[in-house]
Amino acid sequence: MLEISKPGMLTTVQDLGRPGYYHLGIPQGGALDRVSAIMGNLMVGNDDGAAVLECTYMGPVFTTDTPVEMAVTGAPVPVKVNGEERSMWTRHSLRPGDEVSFGVIQGGTRFYLAFSGGVDVPPALGSRSTYGLGALGGVDGKAVSAGDRLPIGMPGPLPPVGQLPADLLPVFRKEQTVRVVLGLYDHRLTDEGRRRLLEEEWTLTPVADRTGLRYDGPGVEWVEREQPFGAGQDPSNIVDAGYAVGSIQIPGGKQPIILHRDAVSGGGYAMVATVISPDLDLVARAAPGTKTRFVEVTHEEAVAARAETRELLNRAREVLAG
Repeated sequence: MLEISKPGMLTTVQDLGRPGYYHLGIPQGGALDRVSAIMGNLMVGNDDGAAVLECTYMGPVFTTDTPVEMAVTGAPVPVKVNGEERSMWTRHSLRPGDEVSFGVIQGGTRFYLAFSGGVDVPPALGSRSTYGLGALGGVDGKAVSAGDRLPIGMPGPLPPVGQLPADLLPVFRKEQTVRVVLGLYDHRLTDEGRRRLLEEEWTLTPVADRTGLRYDGPGVEWVEREQPFGAGQDPSNIVDAGYAVGSIQIPGGKQPIILHRDAVSGGGYAMVATVISPDLDLVARAAPGTKTRFVEVTHEEAVAARAETRELLNRAREVLAG
């Protein structure tokens, strides 16, 4: 067991999510920065989809009652075991009674704690991921609280190497270029509106969570039209449609919102573009104030980028295998 004495700001159990229920309004969810979560699992000998702890800004304080291997990945943060500093992106052996704590995050938003055997809370609809809005997964459908005791599963064999080199690690910058595929409703933007979306700079606001991230910027222009029945009066309104994960909405034409892994599956706002899947991890690493530019790519380029992410993880597996 991990015995939680302080929960941190928002610590949740996450794996790679529960696909297959989006048509019922239940999002896939899972770790927002999937690459960081998977790399942590690789270092401690887990399958990619083992459950980890996702920590937002401020990490928990906990002790363990059994020997366990731990890796901390994601946003840079000081790691302490019994008050002594430890490195991120390195496997650490914890002994019974060891207390783990964290300092102030030094960039980004979220970091991940992977344990050999994975966090073994009961699965819900095939996943241990916490979906707070639906009270599914995690610890009784909620974030971790003080006094919680989290079971750890049976560990497998550890890889020979327990550390990843710097050239494989994600970066956490104050400026980002986020790749998008335009559509389904980009035709509702004027030429000037499309230009602003793709050529101007946008700044991530503090309104950013697992559901979506809101950006400030120059705004966009919509093509004037008589709104169809049922679409509402705002020019960004449409008759309801399904949302892809990563969809970008611009309610009122003012502030773009990127729908992330816990977002609703449909609604009445036009989706002008969709962030490609590898860059959802990039967006998840952004802290408020991050300067962002959206760049259009083709479907073929998006598929190629996804293959590059798989190759990155394969390289990490090769390094850890020695």
